[in-house]
Amino acid sequence: METVKVQDLTANDLPWKIRYDASRCTLCGSCVATCSFRAIEAKVERRRMVFSEGDFPDPQQRFSAVPVIRQVSTLVSHCRGCGGCEKVCPNDAIGPIRNIDNRLPIVTRCLSGDSIKRGGRKNLESTVRTLDKMRVGRISQMTDPSLDAQRHTFDLLAPFGRILPAGKLPFHLGANGELVNDGQAPPVRWIYPVVIGDMSIGALSWRMWEAVAMAVAYLNEECGMPVRMCSGEGGVPVRLLKSKYLKYMILQIASGHFGWNRIANTLPHMVEDPCGIIIKIGQGAKPGDGGLLMAQKVADHIMAIRGVPKADLLSPPNHQGLYSIEESVQKMFLSMNAAFKFRVPVAIKVAASSTSVSVFNNLVRDPYNIVGGFFLDGVDGGTGAAHEVSLDHTGHPIVSKLRDCYLAAVTQGRQEQIPLWAAGGLGRTGDLAADAFKMMCLGANGVFAGKLILQMAGCIGNEMGRCNACNTGLCPVGITTQNPTLVRRLDPEKAAQNIVNYYLAMDQELKKLMAPIGNSSLPIGRSDALITTDRAVAERLKIQYVC
Repeated sequence: METVKVQDLTANDLPWKIRYDASRCTLCGSCVATCSFRAIEAKVERRRMVFSEGDFPDPQQRFSAVPVIRQVSTLVSHCRGCGGCEKVCPNDAIGPIRNIDNRLPIVTRCLSGDSIKRGGRKNLESTVRTLDKMRVGRISQMTDPSLDAQRHTFDLLAPFGRILPAGKLPFHLGANGELVNDGQAPPVRWIYPVVIGDMSIGALSWRMWEAVAMAVAYLNEECGMPVRMCSGEGGVPVRLLKSKYLKYMILQIASGHFGWNRIANTLPHMVEDPCGIIIKIGQGAKPGDGGLLMAQKVADHIMAIRGVPKADLLSPPNHQGLYSIEESVQKMFLSMNAAFKFRVPVAIKVAASSTSVSVFNNLVRDPYNIVGGFFLDGVDGGTGAAHEVSLDHTGHPIVSKLRDCYLAAVTQGRQEQIPLWAAGGLGRTGDLAADAFKMMCLGANGVFAGKLILQMAGCIGNEMGRCNACNTGLCPVGITTQNPTLVRRLDPEKAAQNIVNYYLAMDQELKKLMAPIGNSSLPIGRSDALITTDRAVAERLKIQYVC
């Protein structure tokens, strides 16, 4: 008898087991060809059959080789539960099953001696979201008539850029009563209140990035919806920088400064200014941690755009040389504004934390009037790659910290001077309109979303450990990979169509929520419209408690 090797890795140690029925399998090979993780393979098993052919029992045995599909049990090639094999199997002979008794967090660290890295959202089960504990409870009826969502005209525009109070606007009354401009006001863009969050060309496949860009262009050009997308750190193709569609793009600069040489060199050739600039200080999914793009995703075009070799691309956890909020205003904001001759608003993105209000208060007091927005990112957002311990165990929920920042501005009488934008797991239930509406009622001027955009295109990852292998470059649906074979699985036109359709549906839903409270413009700070059955939530967010 063979010695039992209890330390060997088996399928029972992995988070997903492969369900396989050999009697239904036709051995077509589709499942093996489809699995991007190489978690299954074609093997041959030795089978014994005992038989007797005479009139009296005369047991004999015969051995045969039987082809089968077998699960691979290694740390490199294990099932992520994507279900690709199940989709292509003509006879429903194979598919993944969740293994609740898995030991992967332990065996991975023991066998590799390295921290676990992955993409997606955090995998720790949480209680009901705070946003789901709130309802729109103030319905205008006889006292304050509600609006007709189908016939009324709504203003669904949010500011991106510093808003000056009336007393500081650079105007004065002339002798004949006309307004005379005697200075320059900060640049402001009025855009749709749901921005497509920063996802770099590198983190996403070129087809996915192209699909998002096509969707944004269509929404603007054909639907009249001023939706904007953020480039993420990593630069953008020169062809886009020189095109008229650059005005729909928010360019991001982060601590790695990837791709900014190309942007700087292309400045004289730009026919349009970008919508804005975002300086990323931190990310909500992995606050205090730098950016990470694994070497397996650094394809030739990524190397060209970023000017780097094929290696793991690590962004520092902070901007080197910036040691205070004041320095960030002086160095970063002034340099970015000067680069575009003060025509483009410049905003800052930080991870939600206990210090977020301190940062926001300093920016509100900005004497230069050049801070164009405060983007606050919460812990429940997604990421392309991170250390799992950082992804699961660091960060701050977005709802309470957004509320703190808004109320801090209200206390100073400076609300909405620096637009507040918030994100972090919004749309996790698939309903982004409701989440966005509630966030606006709590003080946000707008929201931004990334992971949900990928799910519109076909991403199957979730918070329960399904897939979440964005860092491996083996995305089974072609969204977060640079592998040419896998990328071809994604139809960019279909993905763009899905994004456009979702935005059109969301636009209707936002109006359906605004009309009952009697708002024809965005309900910024309308916390009186929200109610909750959770007393702790009511007290923390200062909204009405009901029972």
